[in-house]
Amino acid sequence: MTSATDPPSPATIAAFPPESIEAFLACCAGDWLSLRSRFSLAEAAADPGTEEPDWHSSERGELKIAYLAAEAGDGPGGLEISLPDGGRQRLLFSPDGGFRGHARDGSATEGRWQLWPDGSLEMTSRQPGVTVQERIWFTKANLRLRSSVEHLPDGRLGRASFSSEIRRVSRPAA
Repeated sequence: MTSATDPPSPATIAAFPPESIEAFLACCAGDWLSLRSRFSLAEAAADPGTEEPDWHSSERGELKIAYLAAEAGDGPGGLEISLPDGGRQRLLFSPDGGFRGHARDGSATEGRWQLWPDGSLEMTSRQPGVTVQERIWFTKANLRLRSSVEHLPDGRLGRASFSSEIRRVSRPAA
């Protein structure tokens, strides 16, 4: 089992944006303030003439992300994400480009990841009835952006979201 460890701080990561999956995961660790906009694209397409559409919402939240070190150096490790609603999710990454996730409610997901040359991480997972594609990238060590698009089996878009997340940093003691 992997355990939470203190990751290197983003300031100590040699290259930015991160050039390896391990460096990317380490850079994700921390406390984040998040502003997320969600869109239900299927609802918007079903009723395009409404004046006040119910297909969009925005919310603020906080995420706590811990880096999970790999056991015995057998992979890049993973992340444990504490969600604003009290839920937790673990994502464990394998060196072959696969990942698996486990939530507190017992649900599981599997998928593929790819770290692109621009330093962004793309993850694609298949769940019953949908495929979800998510991309996370850093514009600075303490600012990351995240987008997610859900594809329905018939090819239509389901839901989408965009988040901007700012790392909480504490001031040094005087």
